[in-house]
Amino acid sequence: MQTQQTGSVAIARILENEYFRGIYEGDVDALRNIYHPGTLLFGDVKGQPYAKTLPEYLDGVQHRQSPKDSGKPFKGSILEIKVVNTIAVAEVKVKMYDFHYHEFLSFHRLNGKWLMVNKMISDLSE
Repeated sequence: MQTQQTGSVAIARILENEYFRGIYEGDVDALRNIYHPGTLLFGDVKGQPYAKTLPEYLDGVQHRQSPKDSGKPFKGSILEIKVVNTIAVAEVKVKMYDFHYHEFLSFHRLNGKWLMVNKMISDLSE
């Protein structure tokens, strides 16, 4: 079984190299690679409920101007990663466009690979 530290390092690499980069550049293929196909996304954006399936989310990413192309600031920060055997939760902050998201990302290690299985977000005023 993978240790807490080994799992945390693997998830941090996924977040830094694929998740943050993927949303910054609008790279749908990079994002698709780290999500489980059945992933659901929930939360609130500007005080309004947010609920999407993975295909709906990826379609939105594909058809929007990427944060990179917008010229607006972008920053992804890992606050904490907790791993228990084959499950994990990462708490991150993402600043993009005019949003400041606080996110909880759930992971599951399936067939030797960590995949995001749930994403919960809240848009914070800063």
